Amino acid sequence: MARKQNNKLVRRFRSKKQTLSVDAPLYHADHARPVSRRDFIRQGFLGGAATVVGGGVFSLFASPNKAMAALSADIDSLATDVNCSLGGLTGAAKVPFICFDLAGGANLAGSNVLVGGSGGQNDGVISTAGYSKMGVPGDMVPGLDSTNFSLLNPSVNNDFVNDDLGLQFHADSAMLKGILERAGAAVGLVDGCVIPSRSDNDTSNNPHNPLYGLPIAGGSGTVVDLVGSRNSESGGNSMAPANLIDPAFRPTKVDRPSDVTGMVDVGELTAILSNPADVTAVMESMARITHKKLKLGTVNTGLTKDELVKDLVRCGYLKAADLADRFAGKQVDPTLDTDILKIFTAGELAADNEFRKTASVMKMVLNGYSAGGCITMGGYDYHTGDRRTGENRDLRAGRCIGACLNYAALLNKPLMIYVFSDGSVASNGMPDESIDNGNILGGRGKGQWTGDNSSTGCSYFLVFNPAGKPTPSIPGRQIGRFSADASVVTSSSPAANNVNLLVNTVLLNYMALNGDINQFASAFPGHGLGSNYSQYAAFPAL
Repeated sequence: MARKQNNKLVRRFRSKKQTLSVDAPLYHADHARPVSRRDFIRQGFLGGAATVVGGGVFSLFASPNKAMAALSADIDSLATDVNCSLGGLTGAAKVPFICFDLAGGANLAGSNVLVGGSGGQNDGVISTAGYSKMGVPGDMVPGLDSTNFSLLNPSVNNDFVNDDLGLQFHADSAMLKGILERAGAAVGLVDGCVIPSRSDNDTSNNPHNPLYGLPIAGGSGTVVDLVGSRNSESGGNSMAPANLIDPAFRPTKVDRPSDVTGMVDVGELTAILSNPADVTAVMESMARITHKKLKLGTVNTGLTKDELVKDLVRCGYLKAADLADRFAGKQVDPTLDTDILKIFTAGELAADNEFRKTASVMKMVLNGYSAGGCITMGGYDYHTGDRRTGENRDLRAGRCIGACLNYAALLNKPLMIYVFSDGSVASNGMPDESIDNGNILGGRGKGQWTGDNSSTGCSYFLVFNPAGKPTPSIPGRQIGRFSADASVVTSSSPAANNVNLLVNTVLLNYMALNGDINQFASAFPGHGLGSNYSQYAAFPAL
């Protein structure tokens, strides 16, 4: 009965061609009923939010690789006594990293990021029929002369090609429109690379998520090492490669401002004590008292009197004192951050879950509280027999990507953004002639998305450098290639047909940006990219 009702809803939607809200769930007659949380996310029934995880001293235990903070000498001594690391980043800070997990199988190639043959983005190997499969009609093919409809050298005629971000996008890309709308001063200081790559459709079993690789590559944060907008093992919708998972670095859930403030919360002390130094002094006293009580055995941990457990409790209080020292009196609420309010209005943050989520994650990552974060956006399984639905979801993803770039520019911090999705979609070539209506994009004559098709898949990353536009070190800003019929050539790179190796390719590029490419093989033994792996590094160190 439920399946019949679902089919009826699909037929009703297609017959009336109604405009779906950007948050509306997607009903597909050819899909099984959603049963898991990930199913609900990719079809837009859930926005990616999970249970709220509050701050507390026990959440501070697993946060390794930190240097000493400027606390009282005896507090530092107590921390050393129980092997408890306090403070901020060790060594040189790494390039902040944010990935966007577009759950459901979004279109990225052709209609958004341009792709080509062995020569890279400018290699016009893809046929008109191939572009049609990627949702681009014949009169909107990049590099096309609209007078005689013949393919030209893109260097001579760049119709429908936009290179404002260095990495070339289709000029009518909804995702590009969103990025440029919010990116602000970052535009002109960005470049990127596209990676043709297949992955399974409609499944979270693709190990797309690279976050666990960041600590292995030396990344760390001053509060937690990793954050993700989902309370999952990977921090996102897609899984992490099993060989990279380390429970010590499990991403902390952050998808709203209260998640950020909760991590550095010292309760009501900041309301009672106006001087941040007084807050730190109180927290230090709590740590000293707890340390003495545990030594005397007067505190019941609820577990055992084992010294390891005692040391963990001591370390928790010491870390709370350390956090008070570093954050009492500082503004950590994303909704009150004056730079974030230059990008999102207070009304937008109040009304849009995806904007709040993005603001919270970028606050954590770009302020150094976390080495990297994952933002999951649901509802990208948008082969709904029209084009408008996908266009408006791509537009909002672009706005969130652009917001991260803008915030990095305002903070004068570099940033690597990685965008991926589980599978992809294809068009049957039938145009959606709907027009824009206020803030709602129409199909504008582009091909309707009518089914899943992993052969058109790709991922891409953008690099922002406040010191100057990054210079690509590979031709064509592309790793791998597409064939004339717009299919990924699966032998064109290790990443093209193996999601684990796609993750390793992204991590290689992260290490290259940080000047650590020579350490890649030792950090990731058995990486699968071959002895000449440097050929897959798209940019030199920033």
